[in-house]
Amino acid sequence: MSTSINIRKGTEADLPGVHALIVELAVYEKAPDEVTNTIEDMRRDGFGENPIYEFFVADSPEEGIVGIALYYTAYSTWKGKMLFLEDIVVTERLRRQGIGRLLFYAVAKAAKEENYKRMKWQVLDWNEPAINFYRSIGANLDAEWVNCNLSQEELQRF
Repeated sequence: MSTSINIRKGTEADLPGVHALIVELAVYEKAPDEVTNTIEDMRRDGFGENPIYEFFVADSPEEGIVGIALYYTAYSTWKGKMLFLEDIVVTERLRRQGIGRLLFYAVAKAAKEENYKRMKWQVLDWNEPAINFYRSIGANLDAEWVNCNLSQEELQRF
């Protein structure tokens, strides 16, 4: 790694850098106009009265926040409390240097320490570097399940 990186729990002060990486991820995933989440939304949802997510950051003394891993608690009717890893994002110029791996390990360690029964995440079928990493750690890449979503507009029509 060309720069020193510190992996630590994210704070409210990190939100501008976190949001910038979320926008960068949307561009990478070919959906730049899909991000409607704001820093204020993230402040309320992560640091308000009922926080619903947590995150780790990869912090560089020279560059600030260069990576994030955002996760939350979900619940499995079969297994109980589980951790859902929503996203790992590393700024493009620092990818393939092991920062994503460090962030993933931090989340997995938190899941173990907090006695989660399962850890789940998704990966786009064209994201070969991520798929190869997940295979290398022995993760179960399950093609049996179909992802289903309702957008805010679809929920309103429902």
